[in-house]
Amino acid sequence: MPDSSIKVKGKKFMWDGVIYESKKMAEDTMKKFKDDNFEVELREEEGKHLLYTRRVVTEIVVEGEAPP
Repeated sequence: MPDSSIKVKGKKFMWDGVIYESKKMAEDTMKKFKDDNFEVELREEEGKHLLYTRRVVTEIVVEGEAPP
């Protein structure tokens, strides 16, 4: 079982939970993550491809009234 998270240059990345059989499949999914503003790391383990992702929160939206 792959690691559920990895650290890259001090940043924590979480495994997306999928084991990709081909690099092409992983790269296609990687592009979709990048289009959604994720940082992505592609790793190969024992001939299988894994994606680890992270996204930095850049905006926090608060709904409702402020507490008194």
